Amino acid sequence: MTGGGPDADTAAIRRTVLDYFEGWFDGDPSRMRRALHPQLVKRSLQTDSSGRKTLRTITAEQMIDATKRGEGKSENQRELGIDIEIEQVLGELATVTVRSAAYIEYLHLARTTDGWKIVNDVWQPARGSAP
Repeated sequence: MTGGGPDADTAAIRRTVLDYFEGWFDGDPSRMRRALHPQLVKRSLQTDSSGRKTLRTITAEQMIDATKRGEGKSENQRELGIDIEIEQVLGELATVTVRSAAYIEYLHLARTTDGWKIVNDVWQPARGSAP
């Protein structure tokens, strides 16, 4: 897939990120699937029972299944406050920071034959939101 210039890339990246975030909070697995690369790796730190920090990893299918079950809908806040900052677009790759009322996420996207897809995600709860 070839791009239509920087403005087209920016718009397509924003659509992908909104499909991901709004799909999660609306419980829309179609939007989630559209946003994620099948080989997505989503990571976060969590504390195990001994108090040790460990790395939790989620796949695209796990994320889509959780969306289907409505896990994001239960977190839906009246005002999501989604702020998308496209840090850099270099050819077929993009780096994006997203801040919302619930999460802070650092995303890497790749332009595939099916459009921009999220391939890596490192996240944490936003301050004041439940983990």
